[in-house]
Formats: sequence, C-alpha cells, structure tokens
Amino acid sequence: SPRNGSTCTATGFKNRPTDFPFRESCDSHSRRRFCDIRSIQMMFSRCSVSLFHAFFYLVVVHAVHVGGTILEPHRDLKAYRLLQDCRGCNHLEEVSASSVAALHYDPDLKDVNIVATYSDHYGNIRLGRVKLGDLSSSWVLENPAKKKASQLVIPRASFQNDTRMDESASHSTANQSGESEKQFPHLEFTSPVKLKRQTLRKERRGQRTLELIQQDKEIDEQIQEAAIDKSMSFENSVIGKYSIWRRDYESPNADAILKLMRDQIIITKAYANIAKSKNATKLYVFLMQQCGENQRVIGKATSDTDLPSSALDQAKSMGHALSLAKDELYDCHELAKKFRAMLQSTERNVDGLKKKGAFLIQLAAKTFPKPLHCLSLQLAADYFVLGFSAEDAGPKEDVSRKKFEDPSLYHYAIFSDNVLATSVVVNSTVLNAKEPQKHVFHIVTDKLNFAPMKMWFRMNAPGEATVQVENINDFKWLNSSYCSVLRQLESVRLKEYYFKANHPSSISAGADNLKYRNPKYLSMLNHLRFYLPEVYPKLDKILFLDDDIVVQKDMAPMWEVDMQGKVNGAVETCKESFHRFDKYLNFSNPKISENFDAGACGWAFGMNMFDLKEWRKRNLTGIYHYWQDMNEDRTLWKLGSLPPGLITFYNLTYAMEKSWHVLGLGYDPALNQTAIENAAVVHYNGNYKPWLGLAFAKYKTYWSKYVHYDNPYLRLCNINE
Repeated sequence: SPRNGSTCTATGFKNRPTDFPFRESCDSHSRRRFCDIRSIQMMFSRCSVSLFHAFFYLVVVHAVHVGGTILEPHRDLKAYRLLQDCRGCNHLEEVSASSVAALHYDPDLKDVNIVATYSDHYGNIRLGRVKLGDLSSSWVLENPAKKKASQLVIPRASFQNDTRMDESASHSTANQSGESEKQFPHLEFTSPVKLKRQTLRKERRGQRTLELIQQDKEIDEQIQEAAIDKSMSFENSVIGKYSIWRRDYESPNADAILKLMRDQIIITKAYANIAKSKNATKLYVFLMQQCGENQRVIGKATSDTDLPSSALDQAKSMGHALSLAKDELYDCHELAKKFRAMLQSTERNVDGLKKKGAFLIQLAAKTFPKPLHCLSLQLAADYFVLGFSAEDAGPKEDVSRKKFEDPSLYHYAIFSDNVLATSVVVNSTVLNAKEPQKHVFHIVTDKLNFAPMKMWFRMNAPGEATVQVENINDFKWLNSSYCSVLRQLESVRLKEYYFKANHPSSISAGADNLKYRNPKYLSMLNHLRFYLPEVYPKLDKILFLDDDIVVQKDMAPMWEVDMQGKVNGAVETCKESFHRFDKYLNFSNPKISENFDAGACGWAFGMNMFDLKEWRKRNLTGIYHYWQDMNEDRTLWKLGSLPPGLITFYNLTYAMEKSWHVLGLGYDPALNQTAIENAAVVHYNGNYKPWLGLAFAKYKTYWSKYVHYDNPYLRLCNINE
C-alpha cells in the first residue's frame, strides 16, 4: 500500500526490469526500432494523502492486470510529456490514451501522475500520462522489495491510443522530472549503453541482411552465367539419349516408366524359361505374349515422353502377369541361376559390341574423307594443267633460298600429307605472329601430295611468311641402308603383320593392337622427325609442329627459352601414374628395365623445340638407329614414333610450361575451357580430328576459324563449316 511508505513499482510491457534512466537521452536510431520499456518504476518514499505530496510525482508504475477485462477509462488523458534530453524524440507523433485501462487506486492518490513510455508498431517512441485516479480497480501496485511473483503482461496497445499533447503538459513533465530527481536521490538510474547496444545490434542485423541479399543476387547471376556458358558448350554432335555426354542434361526420373517396362521384360523372360522347363505351356505362352506387348509399346522410345498413353496400363498388366508367375513358379535358386546365365550372355554381347565400336572408330578416324580427297585431286590437276610443275622445276630464287637457311629467322617443320590441315597450321601461326616476315615454314610431304601442297600455297600464300614445300622422295640419302625404320617398313615380316590374308580379324583376336595397325605407321613422314639435323643442316633451332594443331599466340618467344643444354623442349603429359615410361615401353625386357626408369615422365610430340646444334653434338640420330635395330622384332615397344622418341631424348628433354601446348582436343571432351583459350598451341591428338565428322563440336571452332571456306577449291569439293 502506498500509505505505509514502501516503494511502489510496476513492471512494464515485457515483464522484465529496465536499466535505462528516466532522464537520459535516447539515440536517434531508437526511432526506427521498438523502444520497449521493459519496466516502469514508480517510487513513493511516503505516499501521503495530501495534495502537496501528490504534486506532480514522477512515477513509473508496474501495472498488473488482475482481471480478465480492461475497463474503459473514466476520462481521457489530457496530456503527456516527452523524456528530457531525448534526441529525436521531439519529432515523434502525438499519441492518446483514450482507451487506457483503469487501475485500483486510493482516493487520496487520485492526483498522482503516471508517465508511460512505449513504442508503437512503427517503432516510434510514444509518451503518455494518466492520473492514478483514472485507473480501475483491476490494476494493482506492487512493492518491488517483496518477493517477485509471476506477473501478467499488459497489452502494449493499452497505451497506444492517439491524443493531442499540449505544451503545458510537456513543460510540466520537464519540471516534475527535475523535482523527482531531487526528492528521490536513492532512485537508481542507468546509462543508455544498453539501448545503444540494442540499436547498434539492430543496425548490424539490417546491414548483414542487405549483404546476404546482395550475395544471393550475385550468386544467382553467377548461376545464370554458368548455365548460359554450359548451354553454349553443349555437345550436340553426340547421338543417342544414353550417351555419357548427354546424361547430365536429362532429368533423373525422365524414363522411370521406360526402365520399369524394360526390367519387366527381363524378369518375364526368366520366368518364361522356367515355365518352359517345367512344361507350364499356357503360362509360358501368356508370359511371352505379355513380353511381346511390352516390347511393342516401348518401340524406339528413349524416355517416358516417347511412350504412348497406354504404356502405364501395359506396365500394370505386366506386373499382374509377373505376380501370377511368381506365385506359381517362384524358386529363388532357379531364378538366380537363370539371371546369372542371362548376365553372362549380355556381357559377351557387350564385349562384342565394344570391339566392333573400336574397329569402326579407327576406321572412321583413319579413312581419308572424300572432300579432302577431292581437294587434293583438284589442286594436283590444276598444278599440272597450268604449268606450275615446269616452273617449279627451274632454278629457285636466291632470296627464298637464303631465307630457308637463315638461322636468325623462326623456322618451323611440318611433315604432313593433309593439305587442309597443313594450311590451318600455317595460317594460324602467321595470323598470330607479330613479325610474320620472319617466319619460315618447311613442309615435307609424300610424292602423291606434293603437287596439291605446292598448288595450295602458290594460290594461297600466307602473307609475308615464307613457305618451302619438299618431297620426301627427293631425299636420296634417306634409304634403307642408312635408315633402320625404313628397312623395317620394307621387311616381309612387317608387311605380313599388316597385310597377311589370314591375319586375325580386327574385331576378334587382333583387336587389342588395332590402333597400332594405323597406316601412318607405315609412312616415313612419321619418322622423319628423327632426321631433322640431316634435313636442315644449316639451321640451329627448329620448331616441330604436327598437322593437327592450331597456333593461338605468337610463337617467337619459343626461340628465347633457355633449354639448359637439353635437346628437346616439350610439355610433359604425366599425371600421377599416367603417361609414364612404363605405358609405352616393355619393362619386362631387361634391355629396357636396365636403362630407363619406369616412372619417368612422358611428354608429347606435336609442338617440340629442337636444338639442332646440341643434337648433332650428341649424335642422337645414331642413338635412335641403335634402339630401332634392337626393336626389329617389336619386343621393346610397339609401333609408333613416341616410344623411340622417349628413348632417344631420355634425360635430354626440357619441360616447357604447360600453357605452351594443351593436348587432348581429339579425345577428351572434358578439358578446361580456360586452359584451351590461354594455350599457345592446342593439339587435336586422338581420333576425333577437327576435319572429321567425329570431331567435338565445342572444340571445332578453334580450328575452323582459320579455314577459308570461301575458297573456290573448298566450295568445289563441298568442304563447309
């Protein structure tokens, strides 16, 4: 009771004590958030019944609504006042307390003022003042000194009724707060630190929310860009829904019904065979009919969208048939035995199909396309008809001959019988060169393609660069008495290996070595790279290029690379245990195991810088001849030029930066696109050459942009982009 001199307090809206002072200022940011006044304290040192003691006491009341209803106030709240020194509070909207609930009060205390501070649902601070006499008996006062009891929280809306605030009430409030501070020195007030912390915490949460929203937007944009890039690089040349390149673009449940029906066919065949073995003829016929019906409904469908509308009904019918068969014929041991036999039969079929597929891929990759054959014929015919053969047979210009032998220029060696591929190598190199006049191309081809090659570069000269075309048959020093590999290529044993009539079929026993029966291994052009010092005796350095590469940068810096006394500059291809010496050489033979390290890193032909001076000094051609003679029976390695290259340049190969030479565009569809675009040279090693229909569509553009498809010879032979 206020009469006994005790302190009268009341907890505010959230049933928690507050620690911010009555007269301290609020932060300007507090207008944006709910300034919840956790408790409202009211203190009476002696709550006298006299009017003097009721003189504008600044009190904060903890009001507990003990009844179930809130009564209408006896009279409207006349005015309310602002907190003193509250920055930003002067701009707050006015509120009213026309619907303030009543509180039980003593008649002698009817003039005691109750000041309430709260926040509305917009986060604005509201101030209200009500006479104690305006509260009904459903409100009580509680002494904070007593033991805390469970309290009900009054609705915040009780103090949120709009009213007008007059200036006199505001002024009176300011005066009363000053007097209250003098009359109640023992009243504990706290600093606005806690309110400030709450404000800053709210700001941090808001800032973090904005950051997360921005991050989400950036992530969404990245996902959209990645999806666009992925769709642009989509491989559309691969045929078949079940290709591994297209499976990622299909829904995992796109063919659920189709798979179910195919599984039903397999199980039905198993039960039908069991029924036949047990003379259950009617059931056998019924199951086979259902199986045939399933196959008819499936037809050539590759997904559920291709199935007719009756497919689901047929699947249900087949399920019923299998249920009947299971009830009559189910035998776990017998069924497992039948499935095992079916699995073995399927594996044999798959193995046969793999061999056929390997044979057809090799056939398609190594067969000369008809348009390229047409190009060679047209060029050769015009070369002789127009009389260029007689002109080239005459004496050559001294200027060109000097360039061919000038060691200060950038020299390239290209050994090929493919006119179109060679033209792409030359065009791409010249177009990316900063000083094309300093680049000299030495092209060596066979007798059959010499005229087409000469005609092409006569009609399509590569700008300021110099091109020399030679016939390998004009190298009289290259004969079987000097060249070991040429002697082996002419041997009867090797001819039998390739051409013997009763040779094992490529689709059966001999399929394991199919790739080694490639016609290129019979061509001396493939081994001419080991005679570079003899072919170009006056040059010090030369860059060897295959005809299935594309140059994307200026290659002049290659001549400035310090190879530290090594002969061959190449990019290594080993990855962990892959592409090491044991992949190419037979280390079960002591001649190999005693001289070489099985774990030595392999490298690739295709773009190699050769130091011809160091080559001659070390007599590497003689080393090559020695090992070729040792491998006449093909027990050290199988055919090809890379294994003897690994042996010849063992410990003499300088590892170039990988960005110089990116390989795999002819067999690997999952190469890093950035690495390809940043590479100086990209190499289509493998079966999927860019001039074939097998080529990967996403890689073909790097090659095709250097082909002049408007050339009349290409149009005549129907060579299109």
